[in-house]
Amino acid sequence: MESDLSVIALILEATLPVQIVMILLLLASVYSWTIIFAKRRLIKKTQAASDEFEASFWSGGDLNTLYQGAARDGKPFGMTSIFEAGFREFNRGSKQETINPDKLVEECARAMRVAHMREVDRLEQGLASLATIGSTSPYVGLFGTVWGIMHAFLGLANAQTATLAVVAPPIAEALIATAMGLFAAIPAVIAYNRFADKVVRLEYRYDGFAEEFTSILQRHARSKARA
Repeated sequence: MESDLSVIALILEATLPVQIVMILLLLASVYSWTIIFAKRRLIKKTQAASDEFEASFWSGGDLNTLYQGAARDGKPFGMTSIFEAGFREFNRGSKQETINPDKLVEECARAMRVAHMREVDRLEQGLASLATIGSTSPYVGLFGTVWGIMHAFLGLANAQTATLAVVAPPIAEALIATAMGLFAAIPAVIAYNRFADKVVRLEYRYDGFAEEFTSILQRHARSKARA
């Protein structure tokens, strides 16, 4: 009896629809954990890079030197990308014979907004999948459980005696689907909430830096216009 009621045996003896539900939930769990590990690594890398860039930026160094360093590092990301987009536009506009400071700063701000949206979109990739897995997996598992219990009761209709030994296995295999649904949903929900909060915090940092850098570029643009 203990062998027959093992989890593996119950899964193997479940009806085909319940097995399909279990396979789908297993794939959803693997996919969500893949996103979780990748997103954790990306956010951690982005936070470290932003901390390092802010330390260099507010140390009072030359902006041209910082820009050249960002360009040499290859494709910038995070806060470096926002800085690089704004300062590249500033250098391009500064080479014109006549400089309109307000228009130049507006173009720089636009370039930084585009870079900002691109960076936030990169950070948010995969979060919708985690939210979907977290919200739908319990219902998918519940569907498997309902189907399994319905099949169990239909089987009891043809049985002469309804003992616990007869009822327990089909109901137990049906309940495994609900357990797998929760197993897939709970980590996805926790990870989504955690990562969403970190993305929002990084977005606030990007907004604050863009505002500060816009003010700095505005002062530089007016100085160049008076020169």
